[in-house]
Amino acid sequence: MELDSIECVSYSDGMEDDDDAAAVTSSQLPRPFLKSASSAGSAAAAAAINVVVVSDRAGAAGGPGGAGAGPLVISPATGVHELLECPVCTNSMYPPIHQVRTPVCPAPIRFLPSFSGILACLSSGFASRDLLCQNGHTLCSTCKTRVHNRCPTCRQELGDIRCLALEKVAESLELPCKYYSLGCPEVFPYYSKLKHESQCNFRPYNCPYAGSECSVVGDIPFLVAHLRDDHKVDMHSGCTFNHRYVKSNPREVENATWMLTVFHCFGQYFCLHFEAFQLGMAPVYMAFLRFMGDENDARNYSYSLEVGANGRKMIWEGTPRSIRDSHRKVRDSHDGLIIQRNMALFFSGGDRKELKLRVTGRIWKEQQNPDSGACIPNLFS
Repeated sequence: MELDSIECVSYSDGMEDDDDAAAVTSSQLPRPFLKSASSAGSAAAAAAINVVVVSDRAGAAGGPGGAGAGPLVISPATGVHELLECPVCTNSMYPPIHQVRTPVCPAPIRFLPSFSGILACLSSGFASRDLLCQNGHTLCSTCKTRVHNRCPTCRQELGDIRCLALEKVAESLELPCKYYSLGCPEVFPYYSKLKHESQCNFRPYNCPYAGSECSVVGDIPFLVAHLRDDHKVDMHSGCTFNHRYVKSNPREVENATWMLTVFHCFGQYFCLHFEAFQLGMAPVYMAFLRFMGDENDARNYSYSLEVGANGRKMIWEGTPRSIRDSHRKVRDSHDGLIIQRNMALFFSGGDRKELKLRVTGRIWKEQQNPDSGACIPNLFS
């Protein structure tokens, strides 16, 4: 819904032999790990499959892996994670894992010289998550319909037979969070990684623009530039605002955002939303503030909104919501200043045929009082 006028006042490659393995360190993340339930026999097992055993701490007695040693992880050759990566969408693949037919391994696994040989055997007949073609190419189930049940590499028909062996391989892996390059240091079991990534504090933010279904994601500086350059959003500095919203036909109420303004204060960015929508059968106007950052940081700030005229006014005070919460989620929770249309027209004055609302407000930072532990407002940017 357009305004007739808006006045703004104010992720090493793997080991080739055992000698090279000695040079591998845990700092070579991101890479997959094989976990060992206990330290007993782990060194022999590692030698058998040509991998390096890495402990997260030195043993209290007997050196690494001895009594008192921390949990062990086994770092395999590079490429393990690639067997579990969809070539179409590049996402990790999860059970159920399937195969086209019973695979024929070129040699018994016990005679394979390295862990990479085991993987080569597995990959000759197994597929991750849902699908494997006759030539061993893998594909996730989500992408199956996108390629019409045909391997995108060789065009063979995809199969649908459960493969437990590769599922067990996946169970033994530990992988870094996909957002390691953005600063996340966490490492998770393969099947736990997806849940963490959906809630990772380092994951990118969605574009907060509510006027369209924008799919852009990024960090805060990127999104600020995106809002300014692509959505042509008004940018303001300061912790107070004074906006006048004018609509010539206020009886035309649609579920559309009227206005988004970005404010920069306290070194942070805030999104002020003002819009009209139907609340049940009643048309209402709503204003609310969102913080461009994490929810925990948003709690450090408060804001107030005020609208009124003719000796009457409505005041709202609250904590800005993080843009981690979608615009629709915030709006549907009614967490903001809500004005009924009749009241909005009263505040507009005149013959009540034109909406003229002036919304003022301010943002302040809550500071911890070191003596009492209470929060006191800081009204200065």
